[in-house]
Amino acid sequence: SILQICSLECQKSHDISSASEDRNQLTYLVTDAPPWYLCIFLAIQHCLTAFGATISIPLILSEGLCLQHDSLTQSHLINSIFFVSGLCTLLQVTFGVRLPILQGGTFSLLTPTMAMLSMPQWECPAWTRNASLVDTSLLVFKEEWQIRLRNLQGSIMVASLLQIVVGFSGVIGFLMRFIGPLTIAPTITLIGLSLFESSAAKAGTHWGISAMTTLLIILFSQYLRLIPVPVPAYNKIKKLHTSKFYIFQRFSILLGIVVSWLFCYILTVSDVLPSNPAHYGHLARTDVKGNVISDASWFTFPYPGQWGVPAVSLAGVFGLMSGIFCTMAESVGDYYACAKLSGAPPPPRHAINRGIGVQGLGSLLAGAFGTGNGTTSFSENVAVLGITKVSSRRVILLSGVFMILIGIFGKISAVITTIPDPVVGGMFMVMFGVITATGISNLQSTDMNSSRTIFIFGFSMFSALSIPNWIVKNPGSLHTGVKEVDHVLHILLTTNMFVGGFLGFILDNTIPGTKRERGLPDREHEDVSDKFSASLELYDLPFGITSFLSSQSWVRYVPFCPWRDRDTDGRTEDNNVMLRRGSELSSHGEIVEMR
Repeated sequence: SILQICSLECQKSHDISSASEDRNQLTYLVTDAPPWYLCIFLAIQHCLTAFGATISIPLILSEGLCLQHDSLTQSHLINSIFFVSGLCTLLQVTFGVRLPILQGGTFSLLTPTMAMLSMPQWECPAWTRNASLVDTSLLVFKEEWQIRLRNLQGSIMVASLLQIVVGFSGVIGFLMRFIGPLTIAPTITLIGLSLFESSAAKAGTHWGISAMTTLLIILFSQYLRLIPVPVPAYNKIKKLHTSKFYIFQRFSILLGIVVSWLFCYILTVSDVLPSNPAHYGHLARTDVKGNVISDASWFTFPYPGQWGVPAVSLAGVFGLMSGIFCTMAESVGDYYACAKLSGAPPPPRHAINRGIGVQGLGSLLAGAFGTGNGTTSFSENVAVLGITKVSSRRVILLSGVFMILIGIFGKISAVITTIPDPVVGGMFMVMFGVITATGISNLQSTDMNSSRTIFIFGFSMFSALSIPNWIVKNPGSLHTGVKEVDHVLHILLTTNMFVGGFLGFILDNTIPGTKRERGLPDREHEDVSDKFSASLELYDLPFGITSFLSSQSWVRYVPFCPWRDRDTDGRTEDNNVMLRRGSELSSHGEIVEMR
């Protein structure tokens, strides 16, 4: 009968919906604790994912620091940035925003840094560019690069104070009430889109190897991820037995890198890949940086002031402040993306304030240790959460420990440097694609049938791609007569994330529109806590600090401290506000994944 047919169709639709929900379901939530052996492999995967971006920053800086022919000092810089990145990760996950988000070096500071080092007084002498004239043991050579690095690290330390003040003072949290999906979507989307050039540059060193890496990751993460692999297991009840393990889903990135890395090694030892650096495909060899392994020491211990007493350059401070501002905008977008992929509610104001403040402390530490860079959240590691479906905070904490160990054991970082560029490029093609899609998904709570929404998002995106491109091609177009102002304007207007997010913010808050059009539904009293896989309590401070502070009435006025109102059934006052905010930013609470 018609009723029976309708019943069967409804049941089929329900089964399809249930299968889709199972496909999107997280394996481990933020507060979950996977088995120790699983944590180790997942933490290694995160370290490898962040490795390419981490080592590229010191290598790019080496030319401006006159270190292009001093591989040993380059390895020390790599150890330092790994050590500080691990330390900042532990601080961020424990006392900062408390999301499973990795900290590392930031490309936003590279442009103002290189602009600072290109000034006439810091231009490298001609003899430092000639490998035959450079003796790395001479005191005069050490002074050449150390004086530059000391001025750079002092400027970074002063510029980082801006981030510390903005975070802990609550300015970022105050701005969150004006930031909706039409501000967040362009910012996160452009994080991925703005990195297409660096991804293509690495992948282009050997498109065959890069394509293989990308296809392997897609194969493991999408086509084979629901196929279990029997592995030996043991417990007291079943003794030795086999258990189903979804290895392709949980280690798709790691497997893709390892298989491609091994393939490159085979091609290297068999001399299939060209040994001539001038020939295409040479950078796919695993012995390109082989001298780093022999030159690196077994143990190295980075410490503050290891290059001498930091100095300050006023022009450098102003330029670096603009880069610091961009890292804050990027990190706020990453916090929302990380929460979305982790099945957590959007972070409350006190967590965002702490996250930015702790990140400022991380940049202060990075400057003190002399990494030549600051710190920010790693977008590519946020993408790993969406692919592996493992968002455990414990995994990221262990990743931080591993990064500290890599910074101490010089030989470990030297071995990892043999990962060929096309393998890293292939991985980036997948990672940044997921970040781009995550940004666009923020528009799901807005009215995409509205011309207002289409105009704001489209104009913000197109302008963020057009304006920086024009300024880069016309570097002399910004000339105010004040060099520091020129540096600030150049950095801000050539940063896609800043241009897109700023335009989206201004237009969304000035063009009249309903809450539905803006993605801010009028559901002031709706409880949406059941729409998320995790509770807002995950943003509380650890070690019972939140419970202790709850008895202090003055805590409610501290912007970076959660305050629990005992008269509202144990729910924090800030939680009530953010539950409504969660309804506004993620109306159906779905978890985004790469499709």
